[in-house]
Amino acid sequence: MLAGTPPIWAVGAASAHRGGGDLQHIAFPGSRTTRRCASAWNAYWKNGRVSIPRSVTPKKPWYRRKSRTVPLGVLSAGLVGAIIWVSTPWPAAMVIRALFELDAKRTVTEMEAFAPTADSLQSQLDVPYGDGGSDTTFDLYSPAGTTEPLPTVVWIHGGAWISGGKQNVDPYVQILAAEGFTTVAVNYTVAPEATYPTALTQLNDALAHLTEHAAEYNIDPNRIILAGDSAGAQLASQLATMATNPAYADLVGITPALAPDQLAGMVLNCGIYDVSGIPNAPGLGGYGFRIALWAYQGDKDWSDTPAGQEMSTLDSVTADFPQTWISGGNDDPLTANQSQPFAAKLQGLGVPVTTVFYPEDHEPALQHEYQFKLEGTDAQNALASTIDFLKSVTSPE
Repeated sequence: MLAGTPPIWAVGAASAHRGGGDLQHIAFPGSRTTRRCASAWNAYWKNGRVSIPRSVTPKKPWYRRKSRTVPLGVLSAGLVGAIIWVSTPWPAAMVIRALFELDAKRTVTEMEAFAPTADSLQSQLDVPYGDGGSDTTFDLYSPAGTTEPLPTVVWIHGGAWISGGKQNVDPYVQILAAEGFTTVAVNYTVAPEATYPTALTQLNDALAHLTEHAAEYNIDPNRIILAGDSAGAQLASQLATMATNPAYADLVGITPALAPDQLAGMVLNCGIYDVSGIPNAPGLGGYGFRIALWAYQGDKDWSDTPAGQEMSTLDSVTADFPQTWISGGNDDPLTANQSQPFAAKLQGLGVPVTTVFYPEDHEPALQHEYQFKLEGTDAQNALASTIDFLKSVTSPE
């Protein structure tokens, strides 16, 4: 048989020959079509046998055809992927983490340009406070030559509970250290690798370690400021609420590492203090927070769980909550929905509060964690205000 598939008229010739038909009289007798058909037929006929072209061989069932099995494989993979996507927070959480980490790298680079020179500080890096490997380590900074205990800022990084690390706030706490403080940037295990309350327990352990080794780290254990950004601010607010509200500590089930009189103040940037409204939050931001809290809580219906309620410190703070500096940008939805209500709640309880908020029409529009965008005037002003607050709440009486 010649290579390739014969034309359909050759197939017709084969059928005629099998039936004893005259090749010169199939198709249109005497026509050029008939003569071409006969000539082509002779080329396909050898030794009295005809090879039936592929176009008329029996077809495989549709589900076995190559052209069909590829789409079926893609469809099957898509269905499996869709099932995984809706049954576990891992895929979406990893996408969010990757996006957050890209932005964090840009922000760190921007902050590094304003960090003090290395020889102006003394540091201890990757110091372990627990047995969780790099997840339970911290970086510590103080002015070069420090030998006495200093008021200490313990900063908890953000990242929606599912991303980030101490490296994301190192330049910022270095800037604060140069102002006469010991500063600590703390790691904890993010979700979904660990779920609530692992991070909270780890951070409480970190505070216990820092106070137990206060002399070694140039820490004044009676002048500690808890600070955090975004999810880190939420965690800081929980630690402070545990320390100042025994009933809340009992509810959470963690013995606080700090006594109320050890906490000199709080610095809270763009935090979350009431998760009850997040299930109905609109847009991609609301979707992202729902995924993050699913990963962090380990339960897709986290809003109705006791753990979800524990995260909402708005309902558990008391008049014993430490003096607080709190801020959020005018283009950050968390400002109106979280930071401002939390500030108002504290003020209503009689807690001294320093707020840095902006009119809705403020330009440039200040987004989430604008405080770290130190190339901007508003971020520089917020930093100066933060330093003034830290000095005021830690100055000797």
